[in-house]
Amino acid sequence: MDGGTEYETIRLLNNRPHYKILNRVIWFICLINLFGLFLPWTQNIRGGGSVTTLKPDQRPQTIHTAIAGRIEDWYVKEGDFVKKGDTIVFISEIKEEYFDPNLVRNTNQQVEAKKMAQGSYNSKVIALESQMESLGTELNLKLEQGMNKIKQAQFKVQSDSMDLEAVKTQLAIAQTQFNRAETLTNDGLKAVVDVEEKRLKLREAQAKIITQQNKLLDSKNELINSKVEINRIKAEYSEKISKANSEKFTALSSSYDTEAQVTKLQNQYVNYSIRNGFYYIRAPQSGIVNKTFVSGIGETIKEGTAVVSIMPAKYDIAVETYVDPVDLPLIKKGSRTRVWFDGWPTIVFSGWPGMSYGTFGGRVVAIENFISPNGKYRILISPDKNEEPWPKELSIGAGTQTIALLENVPIWYEIWRNLNGFPPNYYTGQATDKAKSLKNDEKK
Repeated sequence: MDGGTEYETIRLLNNRPHYKILNRVIWFICLINLFGLFLPWTQNIRGGGSVTTLKPDQRPQTIHTAIAGRIEDWYVKEGDFVKKGDTIVFISEIKEEYFDPNLVRNTNQQVEAKKMAQGSYNSKVIALESQMESLGTELNLKLEQGMNKIKQAQFKVQSDSMDLEAVKTQLAIAQTQFNRAETLTNDGLKAVVDVEEKRLKLREAQAKIITQQNKLLDSKNELINSKVEINRIKAEYSEKISKANSEKFTALSSSYDTEAQVTKLQNQYVNYSIRNGFYYIRAPQSGIVNKTFVSGIGETIKEGTAVVSIMPAKYDIAVETYVDPVDLPLIKKGSRTRVWFDGWPTIVFSGWPGMSYGTFGGRVVAIENFISPNGKYRILISPDKNEEPWPKELSIGAGTQTIALLENVPIWYEIWRNLNGFPPNYYTGQATDKAKSLKNDEKK
């Protein structure tokens, strides 16, 4: 077939009416697609997660036993609603050092007995201090009495010394009179009787001086004895006071030791009292019993064993979702998101959130800075107060899908970005702010 025939065939085909209509439809579709390329598109980041609670104390809580024991009685079953403080299970003791049913009372009696013993030691200390004070007063009186005796002995020594001097003077006079009488007798002027009389007086004077010397020595001995008595009194009372002081410190030491024992027993008493409270495992907050981890009566459990799980009755719902590390810098606290839940019908147009059916608004409240085991970062989302509230029928742990809304860009730009594998337009916001600031500067 030559070139003319080929051209003639094409010409004939183009002149057919239905092909003209098809060309118009194609051109119309192309124009619509070209116009659609300039429509706005909201960039977004998708993520998947589950329903959780906003606060840690509102999440399902596992209750553990604080002590080892044996299960004696259950007071709840799975699905029951319990109030804060309600008894869940009762356990009995399995450790032999706590078997005594009167352990707390007996320990309290020991505490009271030790307190009485401590009071006795304190009373003994007070009595010894009073005794030491009395001994000190008595010592002062004895010393004062001894000093008076010393003064009396000194005065007696002085008196006897003066008497001795007087006797010596009398002896000298008697000796002079005897010599004079003897001379006169030899001269015949005195009778022999006078000489004998003077001799007798001389002997008497000599005897008196010996007696007075003995008295003086006795007085000096009394003075020495008085001084010795002072030293004896000091030594005696010093020994008594030292002994009382030693007994006082012994009593104080016993009192302190008893006080330490009282403190130890009080600690044991409090520990035993608190331990008795651990036999009853109670609900820490109001909620629903989700699951029991142990069962039966008579089963032995160790310390820290999980007993039941409780879902709190009141909680603030939230969603935890996970995003890729490349998208993490684009998300900030307060960023708007759209959330849809498993079980709720959804027709999601990710680029036009206003046309999404069955999705709910949310705000980012927390961003985890450490990567999760799944290789993504955890984001916590709470309901947006400015939009429709989330369903009340949601259960904790239900699956969710999220879309974090970013910048508004033309559809052609989004297609071009995805074809080239570029991240969302993270710099658009900064560029827009810079352009606005430049316009404001130009106006000024």
